Amino acid sequence: MDSIFSVRDKVVLVTGGTSGIGAMIAEGFVKAGARVYITSRKADACQATEAALSVHGYCRSQPADVGSESGRKTVCEWLAGQEQQLDVLVNNAGTTWGATMNDYTEAAWDRVLGLNLKAPFFLIRDLLPMLERAASDASPARVINITSIAGQQSASIMAYAYGPSKAALNQLTRTLANEFVSKRITVNAIAPGFFPSKMTAHLRRSDDMERQLALTVPMQRLGSMEDVAGLAIYLSSRAGAYMTGNVIPLDGGMLLRH
Repeated sequence: MDSIFSVRDKVVLVTGGTSGIGAMIAEGFVKAGARVYITSRKADACQATEAALSVHGYCRSQPADVGSESGRKTVCEWLAGQEQQLDVLVNNAGTTWGATMNDYTEAAWDRVLGLNLKAPFFLIRDLLPMLERAASDASPARVINITSIAGQQSASIMAYAYGPSKAALNQLTRTLANEFVSKRITVNAIAPGFFPSKMTAHLRRSDDMERQLALTVPMQRLGSMEDVAGLAIYLSSRAGAYMTGNVIPLDGGMLLRH
């Protein structure tokens, strides 16, 4: 049974892989024996994460802003220069923007939708040849989109573009899963709740605030590396090969109460 959950030697790309959920997923894949490539806008963060994860296995990094066409081109050309195929693409890079409705600008909408929705679409499109080369009946290639339970809730928390961007990525996940099933590529989404990340940093400015945040979760804790990396590895292994088109909440039960 051990091999049914194995991702050893699979080629994995994680965008936004230097912090928060992306770093957790990257760490899990590295420790599980995958060949992991990560991207982030900041070169120093890429170097630091690559150095830290390389202690446990194979990790390479490339600074790039996947929210831009030039950044995505950089990533695709870099990866193609390293590998012939791509087994797993994890679209994790994302952003949010908080402001009152009166102060919420078009630039906010453009930035959030550009990185959270447009970038995953074009990365999937541009990396499709590498995904197709990895795909087989026995082991499909995998696309995992990291969305959010905010895409299934109505509360805006004055981040008006964020929830809609994630809801749209959920729908794009289903649309592409339907289109790619004949290509032997699965497409699923993980919709996290509260995890330690930059997006929740303003809610965790002190230990007491973090405890109060954890108490809002039915399981009364924040998500961990094992939680999100375990699910991503499952979706990428033989155990998850029959799943496609799913949006999987990973929220400690929060959607049960909202």
